[in-house]
Amino acid sequence: MPDVQVRESLQRARQRLADALESAGRPADDARLLAVSKTKPAALIREAYACRQRDFGENYLQEALDKQAELTDLTDIVWHFIGPLQSNKTRAVAEHFAWVHSIDRAKVARRLSEQRPASLGPLNICLQVNVSGEESKSGAAPEDIEALAAEIMTLPNLRLRGLMAIPAPASDMAGQRRPLARLRQLREALRQRYPQAPLDTLSMGMSEDLEAAILEGATMVRLGTAIFGARAPRP
Repeated sequence: MPDVQVRESLQRARQRLADALESAGRPADDARLLAVSKTKPAALIREAYACRQRDFGENYLQEALDKQAELTDLTDIVWHFIGPLQSNKTRAVAEHFAWVHSIDRAKVARRLSEQRPASLGPLNICLQVNVSGEESKSGAAPEDIEALAAEIMTLPNLRLRGLMAIPAPASDMAGQRRPLARLRQLREALRQRYPQAPLDTLSMGMSEDLEAAILEGATMVRLGTAIFGARAPRP
């Protein structure tokens, strides 16, 4: 491998996730690993796939589409779009991804539903919540999530799976857990309001706060550099 031994890195990431689940008293299969492959070449994704990794997260649409074109033989790979999504890019996302984690506007959700090919089935959706109230961060305000969820529930080609957040960094466990607990509470409120929706997903936890996220109920954790190594700056 040119910059990282993906097999060993994946093994360490999986062990860390397993240890966190065990410490939290949760079943070993209670959370899945999403390998964030943005800025990394298709060859590294292929290496991770050979190690039984199937879920991959991408932030940049054209880069992701190029990699997907190189990896068409990996027929059971699951592509997640996790970056900010502009309205003029919804068609390609609707056609080429199984999940979108970054929905924070009804307009974008409506376009995804309209443009989702019927042959692919509903697109799995997570609503992104700005749990830390950072002006520089994407995501809907917590108080707007119920209305946004209500809109999603009316769209026939979307399936509301849960919530996603990227909290502000915190140096201690208690500080990490507070915004993640807020996300968990929001998801629980939605589950009571919409019992007919799956709402089985909390997409939260990265390299710095994985353990805190697992303690607060994360079902999908997003690891990039821990698997693929440091990212080079985008040109």
